[in-house]
Order: sequence, then C-alpha cells, then structure tokens
Amino acid sequence: MASGPLDGIRVLEFTQIIAGPLGCQFLADLGAEVIKIEPPTGEPWRLAAQFIPLESKTFIGLNRGKKSLAINLANDKSKEAIHRLVNDIDVVVINYRPDVAKRLGIDYETLSQIKPDIIYLDNTAWGRDGHLADRPGYDIVVQAFSGMMSSVGKITDAGAPQVGPAYADTTTGYAICSGVLAALFHRERTGEGQKVETSLLINALTTHMSAFHSVPVADQIQRDSFLHTLTESREAGTPYSEVLQKRDDLLKTAAQGNVYYRVFETADGAIAIGALSASLREKVRVTVGFEHNRDEPGYDPVNSAQLVIDASVIAQVEGIFLSRDTNQWEEVLTTGGVPCAPVKFVQELLDDEQVVSNNYVIELEHELAGPIKMQAPPWKMSKTPPTPQGASPSLGRHTDELLTEIGYSESDIADLRQNGAIL
Repeated sequence: MASGPLDGIRVLEFTQIIAGPLGCQFLADLGAEVIKIEPPTGEPWRLAAQFIPLESKTFIGLNRGKKSLAINLANDKSKEAIHRLVNDIDVVVINYRPDVAKRLGIDYETLSQIKPDIIYLDNTAWGRDGHLADRPGYDIVVQAFSGMMSSVGKITDAGAPQVGPAYADTTTGYAICSGVLAALFHRERTGEGQKVETSLLINALTTHMSAFHSVPVADQIQRDSFLHTLTESREAGTPYSEVLQKRDDLLKTAAQGNVYYRVFETADGAIAIGALSASLREKVRVTVGFEHNRDEPGYDPVNSAQLVIDASVIAQVEGIFLSRDTNQWEEVLTTGGVPCAPVKFVQELLDDEQVVSNNYVIELEHELAGPIKMQAPPWKMSKTPPTPQGASPSLGRHTDELLTEIGYSESDIADLRQNGAIL
C-alpha cells in the first residue's frame, strides 16, 4: 500500500542500470506509483550475475516498490499502449539518446502533446549539447572524463586507475529525484509541466566542489603551473603514474602535514579521524600525545623546512597509532573529543548497532528470491513517512494489470502477446 508525500503520483520509467533506476526507486519510496518499462528480455541489470533466472542482486537493490511492464517499444502496437498509458502519468524519467526517444515516440515533444502538464526528466551521460552528446556513457567513463578517477589517483597492480563505487551514477540518482520533486512543486503552483535535464557529468563535477572552481586570486599560478606540466608530460609520453606524482608534488597543500584528517593503521585495523578546526586539531595533539606547530603563526605548509618537520610528525604519529588496537583508539579519541570512526567493510554493516538503531535496514519479501534486507529510504518524515512498497518486481509482473487499466481486453492483451509486443 502506497504511503508518503508522493502518494497519487504516477511515474513512467524508461531507464536502465543505476542512475535512473535509483532515482525512480527514491520516488517509489516517497509513495509514487512507478511503472518500470522493460524489454521482454529484461533490462541489462537483471541479467548481470543472475542468481536465479532474470534476477540479480544489483537489480533488486535499485528497483524496489515498482511495477514492471515488459513491452517491446520497437513494436508499433506497443507505441499505442504507451501513449494511452501516458494520459494518466505525471512524470516520465528517461535515459535514452534523443534520436532513440523520438523514433520510439517517447520524446518530450510527443508526450507533452498527449499530456501537456507532463514532467519529463531526461538523464544522459554527457548532457544534450557538445561533441560528446550522442556518445554512450557509463559511470566508469564519466569518472575518467570528469577528473573523479584521477582525483583518487591510485593505480592497481594491473596499471589501471582504481574505480570505487558508482559515484557518478548514485549522485545522479539523487539529482533525478530532486529534479522531479522541484518540477512537481512548480506544477502544483502553476499547473505547468516541463522538461528537466541532468547528467552523470554535471553530478560528477559537482562532487569536486572547490577543486573544480576557478578563483584566480587564490589558485591561478598553481593551476597554470600544473596545466603546463601536464601538457609537457603528455607530449613526452610520461606514464600516468608519474603524471600523478608530478600533480601531487605541484599541488602541495596543508595535507603535507596532515595528521588531523586522514586514516591511520592501528595494531589490528584502521581508524579515521577528522579535525578541521584549530580547536579540534589541538584535541588531536593532546589526546594522541604529540607536538606540532600546525596552528602557530606563520605556519607555511610548502616551506622546505616545514616539510621536514611535518614529515617527522607524520612518521611519529603513524607509529603511535600502531601501538593500540582500533577499539582502544576509538575510546581514547572519543573521550578526547576527536571525531573518529573505525574503517569498516560494507559487509559488516547489515547488523551494525548504529545502522540498526536508526532503522537503516529494511526487510522485504521478494516474489522469487524470498526474504531480503537492504538500505532503507534516505529520509525520515514525521507527517508523511516513506514506506517501501515492496521488493523489486519480477519481469513483466504487472503487464496485464496495467494494460487492463487503460482499456485493453483479455483478447487485446493476448493479441499483443501473440504479436511480440509484450512478454
């Protein structure tokens, strides 16, 4: 049973993989009825590492609370069904190329003629303009292009940059949800629908914060110096790992003396501390037991003499942290008022006391997979609490139900199935 602030809102989802499905899952969590359009073979994420036919952990984790309409959009009979369905839809979320959407009759211009107040969220990899606009893109390639990958900078044994979780995709999922919510708010005020656009690229750039910004009075010399070195290195064919080292050498900051905002190995694991103010840094020094001139007047993190001091302090503090185990350090640092946390693996967290205490884990029953546990919706609301509407749907689970709602008879549905229009 739907509940939440979006109860009564209907969403038609033409998306695959991560960003679009995650954004639409958030909308479902908030109470919207989300109808996921899938090809009769299933979207690619269903087919990745299937543990039973047409079901995968990745798909289940991104599609809870939705309905599945398995339909062949390339079939002429399917176009009529989609257009009939759009009459009673509030939001369309799509991540197709513009030419594909137009060819299939699901572009904004076509659907807004059918439903003038439709909200149409268009997500792409690169944005709709520019020389990359029509190029396909996934999280890994946008991480590479956006500077996200080089910001991490680590190299695997195979010589390739390491890629962590799908940051570009997941941040775009939040952008999709918030863009839809803003458009719904505008429609509530004015009655107007509209087209909303976002992309993996803009969300990846957003995660860089000040590293992407240009403030000439603050960073022009440093930025120009690095870009000059980068050009020279590429012309000389310098290996990527060496370019990273040059980058780190040129862009030295206070991080050279950073014993206040980093991870330390302990006797049995690792712990992170975060102290970004002078008062917190003093607590680190007192609690851990070392001296450092970091907050004294005239501290210059790139001065050669200071670099020697900082390197000595880093080595000293790293040695101190190795003298106790993680639990001991957590107790000592917390007592001393230092923000800290042990470094954990995600596999540990389903039963973690902090996670469980906040009800951040929910239990659902999947039609085929049985009981599952997963992350709760990322909000708590006192008046309209989000409640997941169930696990992810099996492929085509709601095809007949949805077509019946828009006037198709049993014989009509059988004809569509016979003609390969639906599963």
